[in-house]
Amino acid sequence: MRAITRRNMLAGTAAASALALAGRSAWAEPQWKKYAGTKLEAMLIKGPRGDNVQKYLKEFTALTGIEVESEQIPEQQQRQKVVIELSSGKPSFDVVHLSYHVQKRQFEKAGWLADITDYIKDPNLTAPDLVESDFSAAGLTYARNDKGRMLSLPWSVDYFILYYNKELFAKKGVAVPKTLDEMAEAAQKLTDPKDGTFGFVGRGLRNANMTLWTNFYLNYGGEFLDDKGNILSDGPEAVAATKLYQKLLTTSAPPGVAGFNWMESMASFTQGRSAMWIDGVGWAPPLEDPNASRVVGKVGYTVVPAGPKGQYSATYGDGIGIAAASKNKEAAYLLCQWIVSKTQGARLLQAGGGVPFRSSILNDAEVQSGVKMPKEWLQSAIDSAKISKLGLPVVIPVAEYRDIVGAALTATLSGADPATELKKAHEQYRPILERSEKA
Repeated sequence: MRAITRRNMLAGTAAASALALAGRSAWAEPQWKKYAGTKLEAMLIKGPRGDNVQKYLKEFTALTGIEVESEQIPEQQQRQKVVIELSSGKPSFDVVHLSYHVQKRQFEKAGWLADITDYIKDPNLTAPDLVESDFSAAGLTYARNDKGRMLSLPWSVDYFILYYNKELFAKKGVAVPKTLDEMAEAAQKLTDPKDGTFGFVGRGLRNANMTLWTNFYLNYGGEFLDDKGNILSDGPEAVAATKLYQKLLTTSAPPGVAGFNWMESMASFTQGRSAMWIDGVGWAPPLEDPNASRVVGKVGYTVVPAGPKGQYSATYGDGIGIAAASKNKEAAYLLCQWIVSKTQGARLLQAGGGVPFRSSILNDAEVQSGVKMPKEWLQSAIDSAKISKLGLPVVIPVAEYRDIVGAALTATLSGADPATELKKAHEQYRPILERSEKA
């Protein structure tokens, strides 16, 4: 992709038309140099997204004159560090990388993030192509608070998709499933223990298994919270979803699956031992790496099959925001929008380091032509964006939710009754949630 400049930060004709309809000047240009000489600090999570920022920061400085010091810290440590600093009221950073599926509610309730709603509407601050409608539904749900105010910019999303082994499907003459029922039937047909192959693999390990299970729960019509914020985890939708989870992992999955996280699931799939795997869209690069995979060129990619009450892709993601205590909020906002810009998003997508929340990046033909992954993979991400739905409840004690309900799911893999286990989990978790909301 071209180096970022004032010219290529401007929108194309389609974006310009949309902006004109929205009442913004289509060709207004942000005052990129307004805060030249400002120094910012950014706290990032270590990984491909942080790498993508740091690699090209000189371009941002050339564009704005703003100097940026950034630090990447492993995810768990970064989460702990930012909470400690934000709680102090004097964080060392202006810009913070946050994990929405873990920190959204906590950050909102504490008032730690600056409101950027008006910044997005200001042509002196925002490039014409950056509009809220360009972000997927899940991204906007993450970034907005309950009053509809934007507290961050959606950055990279992890949609869950269905990976399948084309060779195993062809060998058994099985069609790619369109529904969860069809997937369960296909898994049975594709399972051949004598041959060492299994129809399905996925996370069975406590806590980790929640990200798989929620795909079933959502597609059975489940919701995490009611209108009053009460947790919903033991109703008929949850029981039905858990019965499917139990069936797949006890009749069609490899031995020991109760201890599988994504690593073990991926290993089984890349070795050609499992025909189907539901997990995050970001695991494609290892599957297509001839040095790490036996299924290169044999992998199919598609959306998660539909359930009886809908079709959703359980979605997780991260964003970039500004500390409410920062004294350089507008300069920090320029950095945030550069991080989620089309140029930076294209680089991230093409390298396989992440999938941007922005539809204009995913649907850009020029960007698509530079993606190293198979076209089916990219299409699965585009299609999943249209059916994205948050994969975990937006609550402060989300880790406890994953632990408690995850333990119930793992118990069913040893034969425990789904309804009984979910009821116990619900009763155990409910007071934890209530205490957190009163705190």
